[in-house]
Amino acid sequence: MSDMSYMEKLLDGVEVEWKAMGDETFVEIANSGRKPVKASLRAPGKTPYYGANNIQDYVDSYTHDGEFVLIAEDGSASLENYSIQYATGKFWANNHVHVIRGKHGLNTRFLYHYLCIVNFMPFLTGGGRAKLTKGSMVEIQIPIPCPENPEKSLEIQAEIVRILDAFTELTAELTAELTARKKQYNYYRDQLLSFEEGEVEWKTLGEIGEVRMCKRVLKSQTSSEGEIPFYKIGTFGKEPNAYIPRSLFEEYKAKYSYPKIGEVLISASGTIGRTVIFDGEDAFFQDSNIVWIENDESVVLNKFLFYFYKIANWGVSEGGTIQRLYNDNLRKLLIPIPFPNDFKKSLAEQARIVTILDKFDALTNSITEGLPCEITLRQKQYEYYRDLLLSFPKPEEAAA
Repeated sequence: MSDMSYMEKLLDGVEVEWKAMGDETFVEIANSGRKPVKASLRAPGKTPYYGANNIQDYVDSYTHDGEFVLIAEDGSASLENYSIQYATGKFWANNHVHVIRGKHGLNTRFLYHYLCIVNFMPFLTGGGRAKLTKGSMVEIQIPIPCPENPEKSLEIQAEIVRILDAFTELTAELTAELTARKKQYNYYRDQLLSFEEGEVEWKTLGEIGEVRMCKRVLKSQTSSEGEIPFYKIGTFGKEPNAYIPRSLFEEYKAKYSYPKIGEVLISASGTIGRTVIFDGEDAFFQDSNIVWIENDESVVLNKFLFYFYKIANWGVSEGGTIQRLYNDNLRKLLIPIPFPNDFKKSLAEQARIVTILDKFDALTNSITEGLPCEITLRQKQYEYYRDLLLSFPKPEEAAA
């Protein structure tokens, strides 16, 4: 059975009537119970405290009890992916969310799924800090299948909810599994990189290799578009927002320090110790803020360093208001070298540890394989069926 024929069978030729959110027959707006509380005045507890972008805190009292949908009133993280939340049981809602639920012929969970595909842009006001006022919200149209037969309408809504919830539950299960595997990964990583006395020799990074960084690039030498990505500390490990000319890149790469494939780039300011393994793609890196060890892999593998960096105590110094990892701190970092008197055995042990941790890392972090990839696929599958099941024709479309 095709997706469309299933949709047609589910609706079985019934009509769909569109109702405004302000229609009190179908929607209850429970904003009157909202109550903002400053963080300094909140009494800690177990009740979730909701703001515009999910749970902000846990408190000891509540403003609502039941099944509700929360729509961001302002401060939503993304206009293209507007914040819609589903809350059940006791919770506290502040005045940055609208609190609504279905009545009589409208399933609240159905309402939640539908609002996730609504384009809120036409209903927002306020320019830079977009706001969804109650006056605008009540104009949003909600589809009610088979409105003349409330019992059948709720059956249809419940079936749509059942299908979509099956996908969200699977995603939740996979997410819980990912959390458990990450804890397991961290445990085994710490165990594999913790050695008994006499099993290893501790060497400083200064003994293993030299601290290197790229030649300084001036702001005037960069542009928002160009040939070679220039990574600053704010874009390190992310998407670049600055570029340098290829001619400058080739000149500096030839004359000054430049990382080799496999060497581990380290953030030396901001969030200290973030790491990226250099893949050899043409790119340039902000001097002093992004550094690496020019390492001799006949003593210690770069990938072994990469994993040890994740549990390293960097001995961070304070540079004004921004934490900074100075070269001296980096040189003094102690690294365990297993079987130091047998280089062949040492490298084999390092490779064994790296192989195990690579498998865990792929399972817990890879966006092309492992659980993160599976979660992404299931989310896309949910969105596909959500759009299919909730794309009811509007009156003007039906007439056409």
